[in-house]
Amino acid sequence: MSKGALWPSVLAGLVVTALAAEPAAAQKKYDTGASDTEIKIGQTMPYSGPASSYGTIGQAMAAYFEKVNSEGGVNGRKINFISYDDGFSPPKTVEQTRKLVESDEVLFVAASLGTAPNVAVQKYLNGRKVPQLLVASGATRWGDPKNFPWTMGWQPSYQAEGAALAKYALGAHPNAKIGILYQNDDSGKDYVKGFRAGLGEATKQIVGEVSYEVTDPTVDSQVVVLKTAGADVFFLHANPRFVAQAIRRAFELNWRPSTFIASVGASVGSALAPAGLEKSIGSVTSAYLKDPTDKSWENDKAYLDWVAFMKQWYPRGNLADASNVYGYSMAQTIVAVLKQCGDDLTRENVMKQAASLKNVELPMLLPGIRLNTSADDFFPIEEMRLAKFDGTSWVLMDKAIEKP
Repeated sequence: MSKGALWPSVLAGLVVTALAAEPAAAQKKYDTGASDTEIKIGQTMPYSGPASSYGTIGQAMAAYFEKVNSEGGVNGRKINFISYDDGFSPPKTVEQTRKLVESDEVLFVAASLGTAPNVAVQKYLNGRKVPQLLVASGATRWGDPKNFPWTMGWQPSYQAEGAALAKYALGAHPNAKIGILYQNDDSGKDYVKGFRAGLGEATKQIVGEVSYEVTDPTVDSQVVVLKTAGADVFFLHANPRFVAQAIRRAFELNWRPSTFIASVGASVGSALAPAGLEKSIGSVTSAYLKDPTDKSWENDKAYLDWVAFMKQWYPRGNLADASNVYGYSMAQTIVAVLKQCGDDLTRENVMKQAASLKNVELPMLLPGIRLNTSADDFFPIEEMRLAKFDGTSWVLMDKAIEKP
């Protein structure tokens, strides 16, 4: 056959090849912030100000994304993580979030920290249909897909945690005189609401309930009020800085109540150690992540992998600070969502996949705890365990906190 006679079959082959390639190419869908090479993610974090101890969460996340990028990224795309300081100030959060969306043009916002800062931008992000993904706060409002379909939480509900701590406290101290110190914002009010619900009729045993502002220099006067009221059970909701102050001040006053610390302020590295470890012996908190100070994990592969990650990618990070486990695990959750997105990197699909997590295992979650979401369940983590401080680390107790 002549050379010219081959052309029709060659052309047919080219047409078939082109048609075969077309569906694959058509499967790639992008919104602003995504491309063949990049996924742009935004965040606000208090790297300065009264809640700056939480800033290490953003740094741990950045380090994890750097690790992922060094290994080829997610589905061949590198993560461009833009994390701005908002000083835990809602007006600053608004300014920085607008910059992320309108100037940096991120695909979505992820793991921004704090209840009040996130409340300040929730309507804006939902109005723009930009995912406000895995909010770093346990406020109940992050699990309201009917009214805020573009907002999703991550950690357990503050109300559920507060109720569980109250029930345990009452069981251990049925005649308790209860004192409560909480941060005067939506997060603190959520915790107190849950704690009161857990007490039930025993709310009449509350002898003192005082709040503090994040801008306050100390909580010394609030601690004095609760001691003077005669409280012998102390429920403490505060960020690590104020937890350290409260514990230290109680010790100075020779006040020795049974203390129950909200998980958000229970880091050994950033709260208990600055106060003096011996001052918190016997305190109780709740947990859903493996605490890095708990010796029972010292030969656990997941813990050893986390330590290796920290030493290589975030060597400045404190190995006793549970916030670094939090940031590491949060970043892994985001990667899991992105992997499920495949080549459909639209904002709509990001939310769809975030709401389609099924029994996702994260190495540093406590055994048996899995991530699960659905179209009407926007709380990925809903199980916790109680833990008691032994002077060195948080030690898990047999008592599990049931899913609400």
